[in-house]
Amino acid sequence: MTLGRIAFLGSGETSLAGGRIFETLARLIPDPLRIVILETPAGFEPNASLVAGRVGEFLKTRLQNYKPTIDLVPARKKGTEFSPDNPDILKPLLQSNLIFMGPGSPSYLARQLQGTLAWDIIRARHRQGATLVFASAATISIGHWVLPVYEIYKVGEDVHVKDGLRFFADFGVHISFIPHWNNAEGGADLDTSRCFIGMERFTQWCDLLPPENTTLGLDEHTGLIMDFEARMCEVSGVSSVSLVRECDPEIYPSGSKFDLKEIGDFQFPDPIDKNIPPHVWQMTLDAQKTEQEKPSDEVLSLLEQRKHARANKDFAASDRLRDAIAALGWKVKDTKEGQQLER
Repeated sequence: MTLGRIAFLGSGETSLAGGRIFETLARLIPDPLRIVILETPAGFEPNASLVAGRVGEFLKTRLQNYKPTIDLVPARKKGTEFSPDNPDILKPLLQSNLIFMGPGSPSYLARQLQGTLAWDIIRARHRQGATLVFASAATISIGHWVLPVYEIYKVGEDVHVKDGLRFFADFGVHISFIPHWNNAEGGADLDTSRCFIGMERFTQWCDLLPPENTTLGLDEHTGLIMDFEARMCEVSGVSSVSLVRECDPEIYPSGSKFDLKEIGDFQFPDPIDKNIPPHVWQMTLDAQKTEQEKPSDEVLSLLEQRKHARANKDFAASDRLRDAIAALGWKVKDTKEGQQLER
């Protein structure tokens, strides 16, 4: 099992700081780079595709040197045509190696993804090496406990706790996340830190959590990258990350690194266990195998160049191109029907 990296962003997934984090991750992903952006966090909005699409356009430009394939997956709401349980719309997830979820409603996202095929595929792909990136609302939802921001800040409900997607429950740790940790939009008149609810209400929320919970507070335009192979965390961006136990924060500035065990006693799960259905695990493996059996665009381009070289009787160039194709794992056979590729 090769666990993929996970990045959590406090905000600014399309900012300069966010772009740097995406590029750091893309640089570490083998070609081809296949990015999937889920529309689920903002699935209740009429413009959910536009919200995800803006991130897609940003990544298309920011990561253009990596020639990414970018797919938007409209897994917006259970029980509809665009359900996170609809296998037809989830196909890009099966071969993705960078999966992103971002702005929207934390409680809506947790409610719509929990127990779905999409969520099982995401967790399976992570255990097979895919990188996961979560920002804003999605960052909150991934945790053990959800801060229901809209319900408290916009609707005026009393401070309360909701169940999150509990991604790290499989690792034996209780982690919750608060983005927009240092938000200051309220100015001198209103405390909008701690994801807009302010210090007083955050303390009330914190008091509702069990003592084994660790909360990670992420400043705006700041991210945390978890590297499970190295067992390390790295803070990137313009500010800092706060590690909060029993409402007592420990601050790690941008550029700092610390051991995963500072967050909790991670127990790495078996590649497949009772929490990931066997048929989902096999489905993702089969998709990777199919992808590996297809020649890349680079191989096909070299093959086309070789075809022209042979047509022009430039056999020296033909031989060089054949060797270049072989270096990429493919053998060229010349037949009466033309060139054929073998793995």
